[in-house]
Amino acid sequence: MRTFTFVILCILLFGAQTTFGQNKTDIIIGSQFIIKSSILNEERTCLISIPDSYNDSTEVAKKYPIIILLDGYTHFKTASGIVHFMSSNRNRNNLMPESIIIAIENVDRERDFTVTKIKTKRPNTMGGGRNFLNFIEKELIPYVDENYRTEPSKTLVGHSLGGLLTLNSYMDKNSVFNAYISIDPSIWWSEEMMKNKVDSISSISLNKKLYIATANQGEASYERNKKRHDYLYELITKKSKEPLNVEIKYFDKENHRSVPLIALYEGLIYINQEN
Repeated sequence: MRTFTFVILCILLFGAQTTFGQNKTDIIIGSQFIIKSSILNEERTCLISIPDSYNDSTEVAKKYPIIILLDGYTHFKTASGIVHFMSSNRNRNNLMPESIIIAIENVDRERDFTVTKIKTKRPNTMGGGRNFLNFIEKELIPYVDENYRTEPSKTLVGHSLGGLLTLNSYMDKNSVFNAYISIDPSIWWSEEMMKNKVDSISSISLNKKLYIATANQGEASYERNKKRHDYLYELITKKSKEPLNVEIKYFDKENHRSVPLIALYEGLIYINQEN
């Protein structure tokens, strides 16, 4: 039944621009803005999706949580459809609050999503992740807060290397986010660093919600992927005797590329459920 729901969702989402006869009507799911970053010393393009009720004249005082989505161009349409399905009054699902989605398009994902360098034969730009998080926290989010009706709740969502950056943000006690969805994160990039960060993790981080999704990358990648995810989860759960706001889920029928769809849905359910 759940698979059927996702199929229908995708049909509705990607069929949104269909036209019939001579009566053309565009259905807009989002818009684009460009922000000049002094931290990154470049312009960054972002896609934004606002809820159905945002422009309702009876809802002018309503404020909305925001979702920051990494790999924005890749996941924007999917995330917009899922969030709409889960939150819109038209569907009456009430699985999560209506939210503003900000999807950041990529410039250099190896630079922006990694906080350390690894040795390569070719020159590389790795290790700019902390700078990129500074851009999000000190420039992008203030811009969104100033121009849209937002509430303090903020969620960061990332896949693959973006999932790695999401974990790094979660373990930063100064992070401005309240919840994190890390989808098949590339922990292999710097496993020792992740272990060290867990060793020094603060209660501030442990009190926030984190959802980790793991894909089936086959037996050859078990050591590289699932085993590392399970080990990280084990390390985090050992840091506190209190029940943690952390969940990990293995999707054995999904691969690295297919898992974001269902993981985003399941992750949003988890971080929005009552404790």
